[in-house]
Amino acid sequence: MTDVGEPVVNIAIFVAFVVVTLAVVLRASRNNKTAADFYAGGRSFTGPQNGVAIAGDYLSAASFLGIAGAIAVYGYDGFLYSIGFLVAWLVALLLVAELLRNTGRFTMADVLSFRLKERPVRLAAAVSTLAVSFFYLLAQMAGAGGLVALLLGIDSRAGQNVVIAVVGALMILYVLVGGMKGTTWVQIIKACLLVAGAGAMTVWVLARYGFNLSDLLGAAVAAPGSAGEALLGPGAQYGASEISKLNFLSLSLALVLGTAGLPHVLMRFYTVPTSKEARRSVVWAIWIIGFFYLFTLVLGYGAGALVGRDTILAAPGRVNSAAPLLAYELGGTVLLGVIAAVAFATILAVVAGLAITASASFAHDVYASVLKRGTVEPAAEVRVARITVVVIGAVAIVGGIFANGQNVAFLVALAFAVAASANLPTILYSLFWPRFTTRGALWSMYGGLLSCLVLIASSPVVSGKVDPDTGASLSMIRDTSVDFSWFPLENPGLVTIPLAFFLGWLGSVTGRERGNERRAAEMEVRSLTGAGAEKAVEH
Repeated sequence: MTDVGEPVVNIAIFVAFVVVTLAVVLRASRNNKTAADFYAGGRSFTGPQNGVAIAGDYLSAASFLGIAGAIAVYGYDGFLYSIGFLVAWLVALLLVAELLRNTGRFTMADVLSFRLKERPVRLAAAVSTLAVSFFYLLAQMAGAGGLVALLLGIDSRAGQNVVIAVVGALMILYVLVGGMKGTTWVQIIKACLLVAGAGAMTVWVLARYGFNLSDLLGAAVAAPGSAGEALLGPGAQYGASEISKLNFLSLSLALVLGTAGLPHVLMRFYTVPTSKEARRSVVWAIWIIGFFYLFTLVLGYGAGALVGRDTILAAPGRVNSAAPLLAYELGGTVLLGVIAAVAFATILAVVAGLAITASASFAHDVYASVLKRGTVEPAAEVRVARITVVVIGAVAIVGGIFANGQNVAFLVALAFAVAASANLPTILYSLFWPRFTTRGALWSMYGGLLSCLVLIASSPVVSGKVDPDTGASLSMIRDTSVDFSWFPLENPGLVTIPLAFFLGWLGSVTGRERGNERRAAEMEVRSLTGAGAEKAVEH
């Protein structure tokens, strides 16, 4: 990529985005006076605004670059990622969004601790939230380093590390200055840029083929080096063996169920004033995300047809290079610069959302509720949250530098698997099962988290996976002589999600504690009506 495009143009457009968004963040920060302002944007956003922000939070660089590249190289199997990510929102809409908004206040733990023993449940929820946020954050930060080589022509490791540090510093600045309001506006701007950029490229690609999708697909099939007719049917990536099919099933389960348990997505439901607006925001998000993933279908096959599979795989970012290379093919240096800026804006918006979620979880759940037992003043709580943002940012920068150049795809998969295993079963049990107990919640959350960590560490994504063509390691540990993998699947969701549901049930039915059915009934009324929603943790 260093001989494609003009890095100065890419950097200039990115700097322009940073200047504009910082001005917006500074303007939004003027009204940050209370804990509700910092954590939930004062609950001042409408459903459509929050829906656009959710799309901005959810559509990460992996969605834009990774899925377009997967479709370009693998065709139909790559598009299955888009389907999994989109279908996941139906779970969030039907089972979580409105009920969570009515029952909680700032974080997921508000809901889980409503009728269970508050301190142990809040601590477990905070550990799970921090784990998901850290893995997701680390993947985004390391991804920033990888994109540098692809988009800005900086091939040195030191140069990439500097960019990771810049991204981390900007993330800290956005959250410290703007809180949830500033972060939300950054996500709204980024979502508009991403959808507009992808939409323009989609129209451009279709125009090359007379707006005939069949001609586009035919060109992708006929392109030199492509997988041919296999691009149009299942099996190009996941049909080689029974294990690969199970891999896809496990990954799909984690994607579909994990979204409804991602803490930074759940926290967005608290930024709207009513449960009706929470529901509207998810509907808006579904439409925006749905259109975006349809765009990736055209962009992926367009990259396969116009750029070529071999060129994509030979670029520094491999499949992640498909969309930028297509942008350069279509619009030259300027369009490539815009797409470069959009990719970095995507990373910035996502890491800012993750940072404020992690800081809110520590300050609100651990510091205020567990350590101070609810006696801390809101101003002091927000001050701790701000300090936590700086710490999280520093850890993310260091972690991103160490992970730079590694296979970080497993970090995203792990974040979804942990969210689906540790968070979602406990949320659903809390909302819908009166006999659910504190012991069941702790078993489910800790069991889901630990089983994910153990199985991922024992899987081929960490050690033992070798490219059959080149003999190079495809695992996080690059030394091919190191192989301690015994778990065959690359994503543990197929095992850990049912296990977490089972542990939640087993812990509830075997302990001496009985489910608080009176509190469960009160929680049901509140979740359905929103009565007293703002005071969900004051009991």
